[in-house]
Amino acid sequence: MNGINVETSVTLTALEMNELVNFLYGSLDEFRDEKHDIAKAIEYALGMNGRPGGLIIQAKQEGAIAGAVVLNKTGMQGYIPENILVFIAVKKDFRGKGLGRILMERAFESTSGAIALHVEPNNPARFLYEKLGFTNKYLEMRKVL
Repeated sequence: MNGINVETSVTLTALEMNELVNFLYGSLDEFRDEKHDIAKAIEYALGMNGRPGGLIIQAKQEGAIAGAVVLNKTGMQGYIPENILVFIAVKKDFRGKGLGRILMERAFESTSGAIALHVEPNNPARFLYEKLGFTNKYLEMRKVL
């Protein structure tokens, strides 16, 4: 895409982290999490507080975030995928133009092992995930304590 730079981040300043949190919160629409939970996933991906780490990939145009991926390593393999795609978001102006695919392909190139993700059945991104080879292996069930 013209004028878009895709970068993998291993560190973020406090200002960059705040910008990314606000971008994800604003771009995930009805599928968003709370800002403090988004920040925790980013901190985890950066390997803060002894966490296994992961990846942060950002697509920027003229310094502004146009799209982002947050992927966390699980520290496991085999019975649990090595990676969890926590967030992927594309700014509304760039949706449907291939930026989500570019971000996902960069994530595939930048990590090893299996990647799992959770997606709501009515989330339009589900179709991108299926085109990229993700399958629905399990029905997720949770009990919140």
